[in-house]
Amino acid sequence: MPEAQEVQQPVRESFGSRLVAAMADRGPLCVGIDPHPQLLADWGLNDDAAGLERFSLTVVETVASLAAAVKPQVALYERHGSAGMAVLERTLAAAADAGVLSIADAKRGDIGSTMAAYADAWLRDGSALAADSVTLSPYLGFESLRPALDLAAEYGRGVFVLALTSNPEGKSVQHVGGDDSVARQIVAATARENERYSGALGSVGLVVGATIGSALEDLAIDLAPVRGAILAPGLGAQGATPADLRATFGAAYPTVLATSSRGILAAGPTVAGLREATRQTLDGLLAD
Repeated sequence: MPEAQEVQQPVRESFGSRLVAAMADRGPLCVGIDPHPQLLADWGLNDDAAGLERFSLTVVETVASLAAAVKPQVALYERHGSAGMAVLERTLAAAADAGVLSIADAKRGDIGSTMAAYADAWLRDGSALAADSVTLSPYLGFESLRPALDLAAEYGRGVFVLALTSNPEGKSVQHVGGDDSVARQIVAATARENERYSGALGSVGLVVGATIGSALEDLAIDLAPVRGAILAPGLGAQGATPADLRATFGAAYPTVLATSSRGILAAGPTVAGLREATRQTLDGLLAD
């Protein structure tokens, strides 16, 4: 009998590589899709699944050609129960169809089989919730994220790990340890994880708030060796400007994916208003 032929698995382009290409093509902007009840009301929409869907799909359709990524805030879909999660599934599918990368802002973190289940939900091919990447919380230990780290690598997807957040309470955990702070350990672990990836950026990024001020300097954290994208929420309505981002991130600024949510979404519901707000935000990020 002839020997069985080994089936060759297709080589998947890494998320880091795809993100580099998207940022080079469209610029370093991520538009957050945050359907807060007040924003829905401001758009003249009901705070229900129908309003949620119209809001979400309008944002995707409007910014897909302008932004490197979109970031649906999962909690604001969960609050509508199964109908809301169905809208999230359709929003992620719409982003894929429109050719814009998606970041599911779920901040998942657990241990063992539970973490594996979260990874399966957000990162596995064929899952209704599969996104290009997902945000993760490492505060049960960085290695608790292993199922997601490995599944992301297997399927050409990515993760963003919370490192330094801008909420005041974050310091009580993230800054602990002085010269060997929790945040610094997370950054170092992320850098090690990206050694498995070739190219300019690995597929394991960090979430570092745009409004953290001098925290990187205070904690002696150097982001340049991470070789992962820095997802920086807080641009616009939360107070950070492009100049603030350049000052905060310094040499790592070229790897920053700046996130604006309400600052852009408040310009809706018209497509023209959303597009203009997106372009203005992007122009600020690209200015010398």
